[in-house]
Amino acid sequence: MSSQAPSSAKRPVAGAGGVNPRTPILDPQSTSVNPHSSLAGLSNSTLTRLAKLGIASKFDLVLHLPLRYDDETRLYPISGAPAGQAALVEGKVVECDIKYRPRRQLVCHIADGSGVLTLRFFNFYTSQLKQLAAGTRLRVFGEIRHGFFGAEMVHPRYRVVHGDLPVSRSLTPIYPTTAGLNQDALRRLIERALAECDLGDTLPDAVLAPLKLPRFREAVLYLHNPPPNAAQKDLAEGRHPAWRRVKFDELLAQQLSMRLHYQRRRAVGAPALKLRGTLTRALFERLPFRLTRAQRRALAQIQHDLARPYPMQRLLQGDVGSGKTVVAALAALQCMENGYQVAVMAPTEILAEQHYHKFAAWLADPAADLTWLAGGLRKKEKEQALAAVAAGKAMIAVGTHALFQEEVRFHNLALAIVDEQHRFGVHQRLALRMKGTQPTPGAQPHQLMMSATPIPRTLAMSYYADLDVSVIDEMPPGRNPVSTRLVSEARRDEVIRRIRDACIAGSQAYWVCPLIEESEALQLKTALATYEGLQRTFPELKVGLVHGRLKPEEKSRVMQAFQEGAIQLLVATTVIEVGVDVTNATLMVIEHAERMGLSQLHQLRGRVGRGAGRSTCILLYQNPLTAAARERLKIIFENHDGFEVARHDLRLRGPGELLGARQSGVPLLRFADLSSDVDLLEAARKAADTLVRENAPAVRAHLARWLGERHDYLKV
Repeated sequence: MSSQAPSSAKRPVAGAGGVNPRTPILDPQSTSVNPHSSLAGLSNSTLTRLAKLGIASKFDLVLHLPLRYDDETRLYPISGAPAGQAALVEGKVVECDIKYRPRRQLVCHIADGSGVLTLRFFNFYTSQLKQLAAGTRLRVFGEIRHGFFGAEMVHPRYRVVHGDLPVSRSLTPIYPTTAGLNQDALRRLIERALAECDLGDTLPDAVLAPLKLPRFREAVLYLHNPPPNAAQKDLAEGRHPAWRRVKFDELLAQQLSMRLHYQRRRAVGAPALKLRGTLTRALFERLPFRLTRAQRRALAQIQHDLARPYPMQRLLQGDVGSGKTVVAALAALQCMENGYQVAVMAPTEILAEQHYHKFAAWLADPAADLTWLAGGLRKKEKEQALAAVAAGKAMIAVGTHALFQEEVRFHNLALAIVDEQHRFGVHQRLALRMKGTQPTPGAQPHQLMMSATPIPRTLAMSYYADLDVSVIDEMPPGRNPVSTRLVSEARRDEVIRRIRDACIAGSQAYWVCPLIEESEALQLKTALATYEGLQRTFPELKVGLVHGRLKPEEKSRVMQAFQEGAIQLLVATTVIEVGVDVTNATLMVIEHAERMGLSQLHQLRGRVGRGAGRSTCILLYQNPLTAAARERLKIIFENHDGFEVARHDLRLRGPGELLGARQSGVPLLRFADLSSDVDLLEAARKAADTLVRENAPAVRAHLARWLGERHDYLKV
């Protein structure tokens, strides 16, 4: 069924009745159709619209599944149609005219002998007036509402009826679409794809039977055309067996890709970095603390991997302040003991500089072994650093994105350490890995990735299945949990007094300016205004300012002054989210905390509580709060464990945002939900193990169906 509901400007409105019926869907005369597309035969305009929906092949149409369904399988008399829900009725047009009160609209009255129904169209073509002339028989679908003028439908779908027209034998699918591509046109394309594509199974019964999953053909045909008695609640919630089959296949394709990538990596050579103990033992003796059990466990796993002759690709994750950096430093020393170089890369200069200073303090002779390489270096300093790295005189190069620039040449890079790895894209990390110039042709350096944003278990099982994961799940002794306080902007004066009291008592504090995503310039302006305001508020305190637009040397100077206690209150943008470690800072105020995400709030909160003193993070919020903002603030207030915060973050935002740039080019899950389909994910992991080991043809067929050539991205 189709309706025509264009606007007064004769522009088609998506979702309000489709497109101008004169717009061709198939254009056999087109001479500019892409000959390589499996959708050949469609017009360029249609191909463009399909591309907006992520459809580039016939099989993409098969997997373009409905958002919901309309029930057009039962025809009601007008007087007996249920109110408040969508229903199908039929009647003859009694009268149709354009009205102008209260606004321009097309008003049509139909009757079937049992009653009269008014149809209202606010967006329409003038030609519809002729199409809906008196005496025309219409079949109409929409929600009936009873108002002052009786029963009416607003913008229903309708069809002109000629002769006998049977009702639909299945529920009507409603697909995600885009402007210019109406539901009827999309349904025709999908029906043709279902008829022409091979829907045979890629998986053996041994995999499907224990899970009680239907055959693939049966599942997709059911989802596109469910029978009238289908359990619509199960379909809507994705719990129907047909949906579970599609979700399982998607998860399995992802797991298979990861497994094959894992196997390929083990076929590549890397330097075997034996644990010789000279430099690592010396660092253990110099450290003023003992490693926690979790740190020792993670270190043992990394040391074992480094000693093997193929590239380690391990993710070291742990909450803010859990001690990942010292574990990475010990891994770097194991590499140096074998005469190889190390690259340590961080996404911000503040974090990279933090690593540089820590490594310098831990190395026996930092002047001989360590070099700094970032974008803000002067020309002569940069040339000296590049020369030291190329000659192998600098054993550890610490820096930002500058490390993977083309001009950087390593003598014999064997280990790349990437902190806050989710902030780097796949190709950036690959560029750093390709800097390895090993004696063995084709060999690659080991890679240790670190993250202070804990990854929920289901996300790790899904998108990080190609990595080995080490977890530091305990905090060093003596660390007190940070107390979190939610304070309304109306109590700002109390917060001001709290800042003054803390700084006069000898502590230091952060004041984090609000996140303004729309404009970095506007955020800077806000930071400057806040800085100037707090200087006037606290004339007795030394107030500093740091933001992303500062020159590197200026940023370094401010942070050094704060570290040394010369600055008591530091006003900052979210540039301090990672990499700031000032043990005397015990108080943080985050202004407009309701604008920030859970992960960011947790990271910022982790900048305090790094010493032995009791620390507090005040989340200053502005009323009124949206429901989403209220929920985020409640979660961060109630949870101090980063893994629990991350679990809630995954539930609220989905995997796409949590992954950041890591999986650039790798398809995100379209159908499966990591929070509700854990059982299918577990089953897919087990099935992937079995298939990779025992059934290579099924693996190839399944990956070809679901990923095509896209699984090649996983090689990086």
